[in-house]
Amino acid sequence: MRVFQEKQRFTQWWLQLINLMVVALLVYNGYQWFVLGEASGNVGADETGVQIAVMATMLLTVGFLYSCALETTIDESGIAYRFFPIQLKHRKIAWKDVAQCHTRTYRPIPEYGGWGYRTSYGKGKALNIKGNQGIQLVLTNGKKLLLGTQKPEAAQAVISKYCTDHEGI
Repeated sequence: MRVFQEKQRFTQWWLQLINLMVVALLVYNGYQWFVLGEASGNVGADETGVQIAVMATMLLTVGFLYSCALETTIDESGIAYRFFPIQLKHRKIAWKDVAQCHTRTYRPIPEYGGWGYRTSYGKGKALNIKGNQGIQLVLTNGKKLLLGTQKPEAAQAVISKYCTDHEGI
């Protein structure tokens, strides 16, 4: 039995830089408010509720991006995937429900509007973290799903073993 497994996270340098800037702004605002007792931006030193809301929003945003992960497993029973934390449970697509399956190069911005958990009219749903390689599924009900991958050759090798339609890259 051959199995393909992959777990991807947002690790792009530019995204790490944005997260670092958000954390630096969080530290700066906290220093201004709680150490110096001064206003920072439009938020005064005595506006505790607003300060907590600003800090919580910043922490939740950074935490969300760091917790995001796309997990994909391909085996003899089908394809399972999860885009955590949006999907808490793995979703499984049995091979009998797959009309077409193959890896392909795609254009993330023009086709799906970027990376993440995306939906595009006519192209279906895309779950991708980075890059421009994906596992394209067309289901027997006509729905389309693209799962991003950083290992298209390894994914295609397992797809070719279990899926009757395998166009390849």
